Amino acid sequence: MVRTLYGQRLDRIDKGAGDFATAADVEAERTILAVLRAARPDDAVLGEEGGQQGATDAVRQWLVDPLCGTLNYAVGTMLVAVNVALREGAAAVADPFSGEVFFTDGETAWVRHDGADDALLTPTAATRLVDVNLDPPFPSAPGFRAVDLLACPEFIEVFRPRVVSTTLALAWVAAGKRAAYVTDGGDLSGSVHFAAGIALCRAAGCVVTGIDGAPTGEAGRGLVVAADDETHGLLMSMMRGRG
Repeated sequence: MVRTLYGQRLDRIDKGAGDFATAADVEAERTILAVLRAARPDDAVLGEEGGQQGATDAVRQWLVDPLCGTLNYAVGTMLVAVNVALREGAAAVADPFSGEVFFTDGETAWVRHDGADDALLTPTAATRLVDVNLDPPFPSAPGFRAVDLLACPEFIEVFRPRVVSTTLALAWVAAGKRAAYVTDGGDLSGSVHFAAGIALCRAAGCVVTGIDGAPTGEAGRGLVVAADDETHGLLMSMMRGRG
């Protein structure tokens, strides 16, 4: 659905504060819900566009972000992700334009490309590329904002920043295309935007914490996902005193 509607002139559905959805977001979520309802009719779903559907106390609940990177998509940039996660840890992140689907059963993570054989995801910091989310809001400001890393001399000496502006970047950390990902915010572990990417990275063996180094969860602050302990440690040392 995301590929089908790409490049068309789509009406924007205003969400306030500069955020919006398009018909592609709505139709993609509708398509995902149809698949889930056919396979798991008793499951609950929390969708970015449709909100909560089904019982909130259902044993199984899905978190659905049908098009992460709507602004990219609306201006003709193919950097978007489709995120679907089960709260228990299984998840999938699709790149509609590369044909890659990154997925996990909660224990191991793989990538499938256009129906080819599945390959294990292997994180590596070799690229030294760190994706930094620069989108507001900045709940930890003025103490810390992810953008502050770009002005840190130590950061530039070791890493090279990138801004993908979609949680596809989390899948790229798991796949070794990025060394790390940093974003500000509150608890992102139950977010429709981040849950799938977090599950994927954990299963792949990445280091996943908040910006304060604490585990993600209800009291969490933002997100730092790194390919290995060394990369995570370097980033945390640069961020100390800023948060």
